[in-house]
Amino acid sequence: MGAAQNQYSIGLDKTPANYVPLTPLSFLARSAAVYPDHISAVYEGRSFTWKQTYDRCRRFASYLAGRGIGDGDTVAAMLPNIPAMNELHFAVPMTGAVLNALNIRLDAASIAFQLDHGGAKIILVDPEFSGVIAEALTLMTGAKPFVIDVDDAAFAGGKRIGEIEYEAAVAAGDPAFAERPPADEWDAIALSYTSGTTGNPKGVVTHHRGAYLNAVSNILAGNLGQHPVYLWTLPMFHCNGWCFPWTIAATAGVNVCLRKVDPAKIFELIPKHGVTHMCGAPIVYNTLINAPDAPKAGKAKPVVGLIAGAAPPVAVLEGAESIGIRLTHVYGLTEVYGPASVCAEQPGWDELSADARAQLKRRQGVSYPLQEGVTVLDPETMREVPRDGETIGEVMFRGNIVMKGYLKNEKATQEAFAGGWFHTGDLGVLDEHGYVIIKDRSKDIIISGGENVSSVEVEDILYKHPAVLFAAVVAKPDPKWGEVPCAFIELKDGAKATEAEIIAYCREHMSGFKTPKSVVFGVIPKTSTGKIQKFLLRNQVGSAKAISA
Repeated sequence: MGAAQNQYSIGLDKTPANYVPLTPLSFLARSAAVYPDHISAVYEGRSFTWKQTYDRCRRFASYLAGRGIGDGDTVAAMLPNIPAMNELHFAVPMTGAVLNALNIRLDAASIAFQLDHGGAKIILVDPEFSGVIAEALTLMTGAKPFVIDVDDAAFAGGKRIGEIEYEAAVAAGDPAFAERPPADEWDAIALSYTSGTTGNPKGVVTHHRGAYLNAVSNILAGNLGQHPVYLWTLPMFHCNGWCFPWTIAATAGVNVCLRKVDPAKIFELIPKHGVTHMCGAPIVYNTLINAPDAPKAGKAKPVVGLIAGAAPPVAVLEGAESIGIRLTHVYGLTEVYGPASVCAEQPGWDELSADARAQLKRRQGVSYPLQEGVTVLDPETMREVPRDGETIGEVMFRGNIVMKGYLKNEKATQEAFAGGWFHTGDLGVLDEHGYVIIKDRSKDIIISGGENVSSVEVEDILYKHPAVLFAAVVAKPDPKWGEVPCAFIELKDGAKATEAEIIAYCREHMSGFKTPKSVVFGVIPKTSTGKIQKFLLRNQVGSAKAISA
């Protein structure tokens, strides 16, 4: 006993007075108490205050509890970025249940698998998706969830398939409902399925503590301050909107809801509501940059944008500045609550040329303020690679902003956490300052004649071509070199380019072995969150790696 005891552990125990489990539910309660009359959400002519949002969340939580929803139950949602989707991020965990936000672009079979695997007791459905959900329910093998419709006056079409409409359920609930904070901050708050390219996706389980900490990290990394006006260009189903429903509650900001990414609508909402912040994949910003009615920086209200993914093309970073959006690069995965690293800016970057600044800002960077660490390790030795910008290893995270694990999949969980770090599957290097730079997904490195070719590096050159809107590079089998780079190009409206022209352009800017040997023009397939579906492109060219995608 003596060895474990010291003067600071005797009679100094956790009590309700000095220890409360961390949960983002506390953010909503505080904003409703301190800023009850501040606007919390606006959407298509409707607006809510923080007190109203808090009351609505408790009412719906009360309704769920009345239906027997409680600890460990799953509530699914198939909704766009409307106020109800934001409310569910509080109402569901208020009952002790777990929110499963479904990808609104999924097919019926994928949805059926997720509803079965997660054991959803209730599902909320927007009319736009009632058809696919109705089909998914017929494909389920387990008990079917109770269906609640969430009507949206801004959407014409679709039909109700539920037994009650959301507003009726809210009205039936008790605004004085006593929410149930987690007994343990390690309790699950959300279930999110990874976008599997082959086989079934894995169910990522996140907890209240991580959601709380990442919500605060978003504030610090994105310089949100108090009362930001946040435009929902990022899907709320994607890693719970990178935890931004909880972030905006913590800052008593305004959720400017947006049903779908529409450049004209976005350029209308930014000045109308005084938008200060937004998030998205490179595709979102590229779409805005190339929109015919994009404003010029001098006339545009400055907006801070978080951009995520592999290194965004320099053309996107520079283009965003030209329309008044200052981008900060963040990086993460569903398993780390969305973004969990940031390219932390340093004094003096603003004095650099646009190209030099963009080269610095496209790095994946350093750990989020409340994440313990992100680095590049040799997966065999688990030692950090040299900070030489060349030695490739695997990008790994560790800390409080890492998932609990994969639902009902202990083997995958153990593999992901081998050696005490979360293995991302992304390959990268460390520069001299310790900033992470992603080179590729492990399956996207092209090995041509024994030389490693980073598809990201080739894509960055392609994006600089004036005719290119989107670009993707994958391995194509080659009898001489084993595999060679093949470029897929989606051209800008009205632009023209030939294969020979694109290849010649690449030869001017990179080594010969890195240059694409063939070019395919056409629309590039993308996920709902803007990620290019390279596995489809690999299949198309018969890549030897398509099997292991």
